Amino acid sequence: MRVDIWSDVVCPWCYIGKRRFSAALAGFEHREQVEMVYRSFELDPAYPKDEHTPVLEMLATKYGMGPAQAKAAEAGVAAKAAADGLVFAEGRVMGNTFDAHRLVHLARERGVQEQVLERLFAAYFAEARPVFAAGDLASLGAEAGLDSGEAERVLRDGAFGDAVRADEEQARAYGISGVPFFVLDGKYGVSGAQPAATFAQALEQAWAS
Repeated sequence: MRVDIWSDVVCPWCYIGKRRFSAALAGFEHREQVEMVYRSFELDPAYPKDEHTPVLEMLATKYGMGPAQAKAAEAGVAAKAAADGLVFAEGRVMGNTFDAHRLVHLARERGVQEQVLERLFAAYFAEARPVFAAGDLASLGAEAGLDSGEAERVLRDGAFGDAVRADEEQARAYGISGVPFFVLDGKYGVSGAQPAATFAQALEQAWAS
């Protein structure tokens, strides 16, 4: 059974949702027969390529919040992340994630997609490291099992750009407007960072069908 997961590496709910889904999968009897494929979804595909904005500033602008409201919103998400055993660092910046998605596609081809995505999430959310520039991405990819030279070439040459766009087109075809979004066995959709119990129930239902 295949599970396709649309997410973005700067999406806090994707970070939390991945942890919760992994917890559900760990308790699933047929987990060794489940293939997970991570699909690309950019929260803001029009974000300027070389521009970085502090997350609190981005939240305030996007949602019309004051600084205190933005900080409170961040604290609320951080508390939920902590409840799932995740570190949620301050001082992160927002940037364009297209290249990060291309790296994740390379990782899938090399059999280390799970490891690379996990490293990107940890770098961004737990360590407040940028995950946008080619050099940073290649270094993080190498930490998770990719060849750094190949990663640098891919990021320089524009490879896997079509794969990212194909994922996003498929998301539009499914009507996906927010992430994380999980599609189990091509038939069952689960939206959002649901509790592990909800994911466990979805896995059982998809397997039985």
